[in-house]
Amino acid sequence: MIKHHPTLEMLEQFSQGALPASLSVAISAHVEMCPCCAKKVAAYELENSNMVFDDGFTGELDMDFDQMMSSITADSSADVAKAYEPEVIEYHNAKAIVPRAIASVTRSNFSHVGKLSRARLELDDGDARASLLQIAPGGEIPNHTHTGFELTLLLDGSFEDESGSYVAGDFIWLDGRHSHTPKTKDGCLCFTLVNSALHFNKGLSKLLNPIGNLIY
Repeated sequence: MIKHHPTLEMLEQFSQGALPASLSVAISAHVEMCPCCAKKVAAYELENSNMVFDDGFTGELDMDFDQMMSSITADSSADVAKAYEPEVIEYHNAKAIVPRAIASVTRSNFSHVGKLSRARLELDDGDARASLLQIAPGGEIPNHTHTGFELTLLLDGSFEDESGSYVAGDFIWLDGRHSHTPKTKDGCLCFTLVNSALHFNKGLSKLLNPIGNLIY
């Protein structure tokens, strides 16, 4: 059961199209996996539409609706829509369906370091860096805190840290107040979003801190 969700403020801003692209992708993917948040977003969207189209609306639309539809359907240059085919990723003897919002973004090939594999998503969103992250069975990320924020959306599998265990669909938001050591017994696939380098706290991984801004 999904236990970790975006805040209500995030969901409301998402329904209004008011969030940065990278965060919108993350919340769209979570909403696809979480019926509870999907209902909340639908309610916000209905509320938004009612504010514009209820009986009290006194403004004017830029174009007559029938005229607008005629213009759209008369455009012979429009491509014929194809049925959506979900993308499936195979990783470490497991298969996972990639949420539509994430699958629609171009990404690099996976690069491998030990039990970790990362593919960058090509999102031009300031300092934010979005990735797909695979962790092989028995893998872990060394203990670290955050110099900015770190969002992890678990897409498949499970992992745990000092705060508990997580399942597919969990939306985990951490910042400089948090320190943890994510590890997985059976492997997992995550969407991650960070806006600054991790800061490693123990062992040889601390050697990465001086170059953290180059690799985050």
